[in-house]
Formats: sequence, C-alpha cells, structure tokens
Amino acid sequence: MNDVPVLPPLVEGGQITDQSHGRERVISIRGLRNQFGTHVLHDRLDFDVFRGEIVGLVGGSGSGKSVLLRTIVGLNPWRAGRIEVLGQDVGELDAEARRRLQTRWGVLFQDGALFSSLTVAENIELPLREHARVPAAALDDIAALKVALVGLPPDAGGKKPSELSGGMRKRAGLARALALDPELLFLDEPTAGLDPIGAANFDRLLRELQRSLGLTVLMVTHDLDTLNAICDRVAVLLDKRIVAGTMQELMVYDHPWIREYFHGPRARAAGIR
Repeated sequence: MNDVPVLPPLVEGGQITDQSHGRERVISIRGLRNQFGTHVLHDRLDFDVFRGEIVGLVGGSGSGKSVLLRTIVGLNPWRAGRIEVLGQDVGELDAEARRRLQTRWGVLFQDGALFSSLTVAENIELPLREHARVPAAALDDIAALKVALVGLPPDAGGKKPSELSGGMRKRAGLARALALDPELLFLDEPTAGLDPIGAANFDRLLRELQRSLGLTVLMVTHDLDTLNAICDRVAVLLDKRIVAGTMQELMVYDHPWIREYFHGPRARAAGIR
C-alpha cells in the first residue's frame, strides 16, 4: 500500500503555479525515487529549475535536501525516474558524455570542501587541469581572476584553506566552483556557520555573480534571510515530494510544515510577511 501522503494538486514540475512562461528548463526531474534499503526518501518527485533563476531548496531534517542535490550531480544513484540537466537525460549518458556535462556546472559543498594540502589557487586550478585544455602558463592568471571575482584579496590564492576564515573558505570554494565558467551552480548550505554580516555579504555576492555571469543557481539552505533576499523561487521537500513557488505563493500554501517555517518567529525576524 502506498503510504505517501497526497499533496494538494500541483502542475507539472511540482510548482504551485505554472512558472515556465516559455523559459528553458535547465533541470527537469520526473518521477524521481531515492531509496536507501527500505527507507524511501523521495517518491514520484517532480521538479523544474529554469534558466537564470536562483532557487532555494528547503525542507525538514532528514527530508533529503543534500541527497537530492547529490543525485542531480551524479553522486548518488536513484531508483526510478528521469533527470534531465541542460537538455540531456543524465541516466542515458555514457561516462564520457557525463564527464562533458559535468564541466558545465559547478558545485560548492558545505564549508567549501577544499583540498587542505593545496593552496586556494591550486584548488581552483585543479578542475582546469582535469577538464580543460588550458596552457600551464595561463593557470595562475585564471586562478587570480577567480579569486578576484569572489571578492577575496589577491594574496588569498597563495594560502592554504586552514589559513582562511570560514567566510573566506566559502568564497574560495565558490571560486573553484566557477573555475570552468559553468552555466549552472549547485550550492549546499553556502551561508551555514557565517555570522549575519558575512552571510548577507555572501548573498549579495551570489546575486551579483548570477546576474553578471548569467548563472542558474540551485542552493540547499536553511537561511530565511537568504531565501527572502535573493531567491526567485523556493522548493520545499514535503512528504517525499516537492512543492515549489515564489515566497508569496508559499506564504499562503496550506501545509503544517510550511506554515510553521514561513510564519514562525524566525521568519518574522527575517522580515518575511
């Protein structure tokens, strides 16, 4: 017997209202099932992300936010369903085609996930050495450009991750994620552990980069300030599926978790009305 609670009717892609308006679907997920042993984390999950938007992915503890992100980028095998990224069916690609597709996106894992034995510049150069035919003489210049792009001082490139503050490590990880000039960016809790000023500065940086570079961004976050400040839409993992919409749409969506999340004291402190 299917024990998945039935959500209120949604249009294709898990959206409260049709937000496509003819825009390109950069990520399109249909019927996704993620399962670990007998534990079903996602079931019949549909989800779309459109070109040029920033989408925040939220949900309760254990709802599988990071698992969904890792599934989309190919780090977690799924049991059923279809995932298309940048117009390609990920499940149908051979190893070489998948490798080429992965060069079109960047990933920022929690706390940057930088290689501790390498300098920031060497971390940035790593994907260039692995995936791009870049002359060795140009690597340092590209790394310096990415360091400047994320607002780090020039001398940060020569430092090890342990020599940086938490906020600087986040920016260094973002610089590495941007090394191959991706179209699509995946972020896992990018402002976690930052003080309010550092988090707000990172949000502004991300919005500026999204606009100037034409990025599409999918980020896992718990930060209500981030959702309110820079996200065009919010995707909520509920009952093994996704409900996605604007903040205004979710504010009036009738579900206990959404009501508690978007109408609680922290939401009011973040200025969400």
